[in-house]
Amino acid sequence: MALLYAVVSGVILTAVVLITVFILRLFGILRHGSEYKPGQKGSVSVLVVAGSGGHTTEIIRLLGSLSQSYNPRHYVIADTDKMSEEKIRTFEAERKKNDSTSQFTLHRIPRSREVRQSWSSSVLSSLSALMSSVPLVFRLQPDMVLCNGPGTCVPLCAAGLLLGVLGLKRVLIVYVESICRVETLSLSGKILYYLSDYFFVQWAPLKDKYPKSIYLGRLE
Repeated sequence: MALLYAVVSGVILTAVVLITVFILRLFGILRHGSEYKPGQKGSVSVLVVAGSGGHTTEIIRLLGSLSQSYNPRHYVIADTDKMSEEKIRTFEAERKKNDSTSQFTLHRIPRSREVRQSWSSSVLSSLSALMSSVPLVFRLQPDMVLCNGPGTCVPLCAAGLLLGVLGLKRVLIVYVESICRVETLSLSGKILYYLSDYFFVQWAPLKDKYPKSIYLGRLE
């Protein structure tokens, strides 16, 4: 009995220590994230989270304003997204004409949450998305994750943070709230407001409500 008690106590103590270390590492990463400048030593590998409909259109418009240093670009879309791939390939084909060194890849993961999906079932689908995100992000090891609101971005950002917590690579998390969000954040925005290194909004009322955010103005 004493041996069993000792084993259980040891397991609990080990778990507490690991959780404490994890939290401290995460806090350190979030606190000093803005000090990390991935582009200082050359090109920046970007993991771009695209979502169906307007999210992909907005993120492509944003990418069009970035320099050629953001290369390669690794796009991730939901496996049920039927529209984004064509938009991405069209954008990249045009970019290739102006920059022969331009590179991109395209990947699919399970969608975290469908429109009007119940909260109870979305827990399982989010876990499924996370299980696919972790090995993908660990394999690509991007310098930065760029996203603008689709639910798929949350597990991908979590995987990027995990890389840093484990000391494998520091990944910059950049979130740009969708232009359709004027006074309230999206669900993804409410989560990533606390986890992102840079959080941009396109409307002044959001800057007033969320002081950590950076008012960018409308991306047109």
